[in-house]
Amino acid sequence: MSSSWKVANQEYALRIISFLPSATEIVFALGLGDSLLGVTHECDYPAGARLKPRIVNSFIETAGLTSDEIDLAVKERYQSGQPLYEIDAKVLSEAEPELAITQGLCDVCAIPSEQVNAALNSLNPVPHAISLDPHSLDDMLVDIQRIGEAAGVEEEACNFTNALVARRDAVIGRAGFADHKPRVVCLEWLDPLLVAGHWVPEMVSLAGGEDCLGKAGEPSFKIEWADVIESDPDFILAMPCGFDVKRAIPEIQQLTDRPGWNETRAAIEENLFILDGGSYFSRSGPRLIDGLEMIAEILHPDFFSGLIPQRGAFHVSGELFRVS
Repeated sequence: MSSSWKVANQEYALRIISFLPSATEIVFALGLGDSLLGVTHECDYPAGARLKPRIVNSFIETAGLTSDEIDLAVKERYQSGQPLYEIDAKVLSEAEPELAITQGLCDVCAIPSEQVNAALNSLNPVPHAISLDPHSLDDMLVDIQRIGEAAGVEEEACNFTNALVARRDAVIGRAGFADHKPRVVCLEWLDPLLVAGHWVPEMVSLAGGEDCLGKAGEPSFKIEWADVIESDPDFILAMPCGFDVKRAIPEIQQLTDRPGWNETRAAIEENLFILDGGSYFSRSGPRLIDGLEMIAEILHPDFFSGLIPQRGAFHVSGELFRVS
């Protein structure tokens, strides 16, 4: 299912910039793509976002790096007091923004709010800024409303969120017919191991499962392999932050080569899945509802089908093959 909403034949004079990919998705979904005059290096969805001027770039080129190499590069910059991101002051100034959408959720995944605020305060006039700090699906829906209100498209935002709520509720209703709740571990990073947090445990619960390790509404956190072994989940869902399925596939041996893997319930029952974390789980945008539907189909295929986007998930069972 698509998470887009079209506002036909309308033009908006408001000049908008986005400092995080989820906000960029929301702006486009509300029909405001033409008003978006600056994005980050990670804003790649929808396709039109890739054509927008880049206000933010990363000092770390992550293409081709493994999970542990990315983790090391980030730690080295932190330890040396160096920033992870830079703002292109020229592009920012030329955008002449009236509305800036920032974030306060994670200083690793997106540029820190302090760095953004300093850059915005250097502009004349200083644009109106709204900061997104979601920790749940409801928070994501509220953020859509906030952006809609700030951009003057309240009705479009309301219609869009209503459509998303209907899809969420449809999953909840159908999952309620299942007679069991599989135990699930969701991994946001593979080296070191991080269990997914914030909205992901909630998504598992709404999809008819039980998250063994994650804590709803709280940040992701580091775990040991022994924690996975002890929890012995029915399913393991690998959704590395910022990785699509193709990029995550070579890293899955970091799980399957660990001692005791073959004795886990997930291995015995062939319930290891690789999901497109970058598109459907890491970003607090409308495609989280797609992610919810994906989890529901994986956990309860007798009740859900046809909800997993192409290239959205792979099932690891001796060999890798596409779920849908």
